[in-house]
Amino acid sequence: MGDPDQLRRRLIELIGNFERRLEEDDLREQVKALVPAVHLLRDLGSSLVPGDSADSARDRILYYLRRYPLTVIAGDELGVVSGISEYARRIRELRVQCGWPIYSGQTAKEMIEGEVGEAIDPNLPAIHVMKANDYILVGAQDRDAAHRWNMANTIRKLNLPVQGRILRYLRENVGQAVTGEELRYVAKGATEWGRRTRELRTEEGWPVATRSSGRAGLSVGVYVLEADRQLPPHDRNISDSVRVTVLVRDAFRCRCCGWEPTSRMPGDPRALLELHHVKHHAEGGSNEEENLITLCNVHHDEVHRRKLNGAEPFFEWLGSCGKV
Repeated sequence: MGDPDQLRRRLIELIGNFERRLEEDDLREQVKALVPAVHLLRDLGSSLVPGDSADSARDRILYYLRRYPLTVIAGDELGVVSGISEYARRIRELRVQCGWPIYSGQTAKEMIEGEVGEAIDPNLPAIHVMKANDYILVGAQDRDAAHRWNMANTIRKLNLPVQGRILRYLRENVGQAVTGEELRYVAKGATEWGRRTRELRTEEGWPVATRSSGRAGLSVGVYVLEADRQLPPHDRNISDSVRVTVLVRDAFRCRCCGWEPTSRMPGDPRALLELHHVKHHAEGGSNEEENLITLCNVHHDEVHRRKLNGAEPFFEWLGSCGKV
């Protein structure tokens, strides 16, 4: 790429010599005289990236994003450091082929709309004002992403509604973190993908976890279908705000066995945390936090199998667990 200072000097010299071109009346000759300046400017921008990270435009873009993670970066900046005009294609390659979770401003906007503003990390206020041509690196590299993107390419072609394709993709990746960019791709760019994904949790009862729904360890813009099962209809109307309040109160642990999602082991039937109505919803129990308690899916099933309803029988059983 050359030495930045030498490139700078050559650019200044070229622009200085352009003064005489302004005195001429040949538009094409004026334009042709500026072509070398365009190339020099690109070379100067790409020369700012250290040599060991400057082998390709894609390497330079990745270097820049990794140097400023969780920071909204304008596409024009990436155009400068990449030294090419087709930098957006290289960003897509970093996502699809290499598994870097790079969000575009358009996807962030749709994600915010879909989650009614609740899914955005409060430490990233700038994501709310991202422009369509802005980008942000929100996490570490995911080496399994290339396989998922191939799967997404197949599922997006199915003759299913937007929500059906999203659910199909999530069910093919149970327990795996997937990004909003993947879901948007499966939805064929439909702007309502974020809202449809949220509805899978709030209306259809699928345990789609996000940072705002109680999985604080997830990166912003990441979705996980925690288990391939739907909640019963009476559990689907608990608001996200109440759900998070109860999970925080119970320290994100099953109140019976103490299990938490971060301790999940292969083969363990405990796959997710669910909220149980102490007084069953069908019997008039409310969706308020005082009537809700956190259980793992195994012990939630056991409570319903035993048909325990109301505070007295439930807490008697819970006391026998030794985890009240």
